[in-house]
Amino acid sequence: MVSERGLQVLRAIVQDYVDTNEPVGSKTIVDRHQFGVSAATIRNDMALLEDEELIAAPHTSSGRVPTDKGYRVFVDHLSQLRPLSGAQRAAISTFLADPVDLDDMLTRTVRALTQLTGQVAIVQYPSFARASVSHVEFVHLGGARVVVIVVTDTGRTSQRVAFLQGDLDESGVAEVKGRLAALVTGRPVAEAAQAIADLIALPEESGQASPEASTPVDAAMRTVARIVAEELDEFRQDKLVMAGTATLARREGDFRGSIYPLLEAIEEQVTLLRLMGEMVADEQGLAASIGRENAPFGLGEASIVTSDYAGAGTRSRVGLLGPMRMDYPTNLAAVRAVAHYLSRLLVEDESSR
Repeated sequence: MVSERGLQVLRAIVQDYVDTNEPVGSKTIVDRHQFGVSAATIRNDMALLEDEELIAAPHTSSGRVPTDKGYRVFVDHLSQLRPLSGAQRAAISTFLADPVDLDDMLTRTVRALTQLTGQVAIVQYPSFARASVSHVEFVHLGGARVVVIVVTDTGRTSQRVAFLQGDLDESGVAEVKGRLAALVTGRPVAEAAQAIADLIALPEESGQASPEASTPVDAAMRTVARIVAEELDEFRQDKLVMAGTATLARREGDFRGSIYPLLEAIEEQVTLLRLMGEMVADEQGLAASIGRENAPFGLGEASIVTSDYAGAGTRSRVGLLGPMRMDYPTNLAAVRAVAHYLSRLLVEDESSR
């Protein structure tokens, strides 16, 4: 058990160490903070914190630094988050104003967060498990090239260039579009993907080509259907958008070991998706996973803080990844503010469709 003053001393050590990157001693605490007690009393409090493995001495006769357990206690006892300044809030508003589409919105989100905090910023795409295909559009570029655009009712958009087998005139393009739209429009993504899979599989299952297989329209239909199937499968995959990976190299000294496991997790995404999925949020939607808590994911030297945001009828997460020595109050406030803004934009977008 840690006394109230012990928690205040821990708070002072965390704040000073984050600010200075130097071990914190009792005299420094007395000089910088108004405890109204002697350095000897502070040393006694620090000894008790060390017994609880909340702080540690990196070198003999040095000051103390927080452990991952100490950071956890500090975060769990945060009475309030450090509010963002007016300039920071204005920066978020400017960054996220008038996005072109969902992809653009999420890309802007992580750029804003990494600029505000200096950490790696991460945002999950909303889950599209319950999304439906709302629109299919073609843009004929002439000859055998067509841009295929697929839109869901949750705002997710994809576009791919299809290279058809042989030229199609405008009426042929319109026929392919009409057939494909009739097949997938208004269906949930999973159902639409299955309908296309059934269409593509029909000739192989029957053991003979259909009568229309040789026509340019039918060949184009198959080519486009395969592309749409790939895009719908992409819609169904969990996905992250990230920014600020270069900040890890600039803060490599904050990690006792190699930063390679973090770079690998960022590149592969699966590890981060699992970690973020298992984090337990508080009543405000905020969550933090610190140090050894991340060891099962190979990220025992890192911390991640997240906030839930609402979109596409589900809750997803936006967060920050960095070393344990991070400004938790400010970073948690930043992810919360961005999450609130992102939720509002998504709700406004859904209501406008």
